[in-house]
Amino acid sequence: MESKRKLAAMAVGAAIAPVLVAIPTGTAGAHGYIDAPPSRQAQCAAGTVPCGEIKWEPQSVEGPKGLTSCSGGNERFADLDDESKGWTATKVGNSVNFHWTIEANHATTTWEYFIGGNRVAVFDDGGAQPPHELSHTVDLGGVSGKQKLLAVWNIADTANAFYACVDLDVG
Repeated sequence: MESKRKLAAMAVGAAIAPVLVAIPTGTAGAHGYIDAPPSRQAQCAAGTVPCGEIKWEPQSVEGPKGLTSCSGGNERFADLDDESKGWTATKVGNSVNFHWTIEANHATTTWEYFIGGNRVAVFDDGGAQPPHELSHTVDLGGVSGKQKLLAVWNIADTANAFYACVDLDVG
């Protein structure tokens, strides 16, 4: 009798294991990204640059806080770190308005903008939830020529941030 129960339990476990593996964990699939000037993920979504999975999920570039990669350390979005992909650099002046599309408005600590590893701007939201559209005007600090700007949206209630890189031609 005991062996029949064990066999039945094993059969049930084998039947539900694939279902449990398919259940998503931890992070949701939609959050936010810079759409103007077009970030690398916006360029992928628009088909301007051929990319993998990121073209369907431009809002999903999430990773631990403190990273400096366009992909947020996510291997699925490694295309965003590939400098040879032919990213279109938007011609801008020294002050740029970055427009975010927010699909899940998480409580936010800060929005940070970096060029060449130097932080050129920070906006402190003090834990507030952003609206579904948000813009920041950033002074690029006197740089010129082709630049890659890294934008980081730091979430207040998790250890994660959202990442976006924007290719610019300043001058």
